[in-house]
Amino acid sequence: MSFPIVVWILTALAAVAIVLTRLRLRGDDAAGRFSISSRLPAAHFVCGMLALVLWLGVLVSPEDSLFGGPAVGILAIALWWITAICGLLILARWLPAKGRHVPEVSGDSWSDGPGLSLLAHLGMAVGVLVFTYAYLTAAV
Repeated sequence: MSFPIVVWILTALAAVAIVLTRLRLRGDDAAGRFSISSRLPAAHFVCGMLALVLWLGVLVSPEDSLFGGPAVGILAIALWWITAICGLLILARWLPAKGRHVPEVSGDSWSDGPGLSLLAHLGMAVGVLVFTYAYLTAAV
């Protein structure tokens, strides 16, 4: 399997993670132990969608076009990093805590714990590392 194919697969998985995070956290009763600001999932979604659009432009456009230029590629990578960091911060709602006044973990119909969130957001962080490497080495 060649490296550009891996980048395309990770791009598709990143798009799925962005959309599913938006769907999973759209209500006030999102799963987890702690509540998080509604701005964090909104920033995750907006930056993720912008990153996705710009990144797809970088992947399909010739180098001498607007989307193929270095400024768009750097902006896309920066937005991917912001998205990944927001996703890792979203995982904070699952942090373990001890004490008498610690709220119980609330569940949802998606999964019984943080497994899906861990998979998506740690995978996103690894994907962004791959995107950065691929862009810096001109593999894509």
